[in-house]
Amino acid sequence: MGDPRLRRRLRAGALIGVLTALLGFAIAVQVHANSSPDNLANLRDEDLIGILDNQNARADRLRQQIADLQRTLRQLTTSGDRSAAARRQASQQAAALAVLLGTVPARGPGVIVSITDPRTRLSGEDLLDVVEELRGAGAEAIQFGGVRVSTDTAFTGAAGSVRVGGTPVSPPYRVLAIGGAKTMDTALNIPGGVGATVRAAGGELRVAERSALTISAVRTLPAPRYAHPSGS
Repeated sequence: MGDPRLRRRLRAGALIGVLTALLGFAIAVQVHANSSPDNLANLRDEDLIGILDNQNARADRLRQQIADLQRTLRQLTTSGDRSAAARRQASQQAAALAVLLGTVPARGPGVIVSITDPRTRLSGEDLLDVVEELRGAGAEAIQFGGVRVSTDTAFTGAAGSVRVGGTPVSPPYRVLAIGGAKTMDTALNIPGGVGATVRAAGGELRVAERSALTISAVRTLPAPRYAHPSGS
């Protein structure tokens, strides 16, 4: 059936190729989704400039991810010591994955977001929008109150009884996010966005940029009940 090492390298190359294509597609989708005439027609020039800067920053991050994947592919296919290159890549991916999943503390530049809600009108869905906007702007680690937010963290409950990952939270809310501070600040203050939602509910959303902040909350990954690694 051929050299198993060759098959593994071919599978790795194919996977990286697919991820590269998806990232390239994501650039086009992000720009298209945020540039429809209906969304932009009534905005001021300075608002349009802010949105354009935000989209350019997102595109730059995606291009950097593409470049990283392409560099990894070259290492796996041309390195004289492919096993060493693969081990280094696996170690780097494990460290990055731990940060993204929230199983280790994280440190870096970012923002502190303060949200008031004196009339307790903000629902779990409204607060999830804040987190999604941060993610869209490139946040790599997020802490909402005392809860580390990951891909499966649920925001539930109506206004006045919000839970984040099953933990009750109450206003004022404090969110820490590590990533490009200026980009996240811009994203949260786009006209008609989450800042406007908070103000319409009678609250305020303030963003403080920081050159360094620490996210200390961590989470434990649940053991999967049904899914297991495939041996294929």
